[in-house]
Amino acid sequence: MTTDRGAADCAAWRSVIQQYCRSSTPRALWQLANTLIPYAVIWYLIHLSLAVSWWLVVPLAVLAGGFLVRTFIIFHDCGHGSFFGSRRANDVVGFVTGVLTFTPYYHWRWEHAIHHGSAGRLDKRGTGDVWTMTVREYLEASRARRFAYRLSRNPVVLFVAAPLLQFLVLQRVPSRRAAARERHSVWWTNLALLGMAIGLSSIFGFVDYAIVQTIIVGVAGAAGIWLFYVQHQFEEVYWEHGEEWSYVDAALRGSSFYRLPKALQWFSGNIGFHHVHHLSARIPNYHLQRCHESEPMFREVRPLTLLASLKTLRLRLWDEQRRKLIGFHQLRRPSRGLSPG
Repeated sequence: MTTDRGAADCAAWRSVIQQYCRSSTPRALWQLANTLIPYAVIWYLIHLSLAVSWWLVVPLAVLAGGFLVRTFIIFHDCGHGSFFGSRRANDVVGFVTGVLTFTPYYHWRWEHAIHHGSAGRLDKRGTGDVWTMTVREYLEASRARRFAYRLSRNPVVLFVAAPLLQFLVLQRVPSRRAAARERHSVWWTNLALLGMAIGLSSIFGFVDYAIVQTIIVGVAGAAGIWLFYVQHQFEEVYWEHGEEWSYVDAALRGSSFYRLPKALQWFSGNIGFHHVHHLSARIPNYHLQRCHESEPMFREVRPLTLLASLKTLRLRLWDEQRRKLIGFHQLRRPSRGLSPG
């Protein structure tokens, strides 16, 4: 992609995507129905299966995790005000789907807005992103900090432990920087979750409910963090400092076009068209594919396939000299004599 676009180009792409920013109530309602109804049915089947065998329960819980990923995409669109045309409808559905996904609506919306305004900016890292150090930062860090960083980028920690920690623990506590509404959304979500846990425990039994819910959240959380990871962690990703940073480049070059098989695309709510989403968060997920396929400006965006995405697990650090993400095995001694340690 070309790197810098002037004001005229900015106005041009805004006019191109404007037609896709319109919400569709029928499509939104249909997506709610084909996501939440099957999710509820699976919970009922899990309830019946508990009397038979856990060999039936676990696959159903994994499938429920897939539907919870799709539920999170609806929640995500509500947070951007794009799922429905009505702000009230977005807020109500956003709160409900936030409870189902263990995520406080207003608090998450606030942090995610920061992510959209800072994705690809080296001087704005730290909110709503995967912790990424530059080569120089890593080489200058203490041994303890390097160990912590390596641990955080370990796939088991990143995609198994981190999702459970994030959704079951960290989302229960508001940020100290959050405003009153965002803090209150955490407490109201926690209260709703307590009510849901009590209600479902009375049906399933506390231990069975806790195990099933943990499997579902673990599967959905792992898939969600993987999607978020590959959306901004690929070799030729875009990172830039300060005034050199470009919103359009951060969208088209810093957010991946993750081309998934149709079934996985459906469960992930088209979020693989992440370059389109970052160009305009006002485009609802059910318009993302049509926008990508209809507009010539997206033809230059190179897709990331499922197989190729697995290679991103080796990428750990942003190399400012080579302008790409590299693995620890690619570290080289810089000219100032710093040692990898």
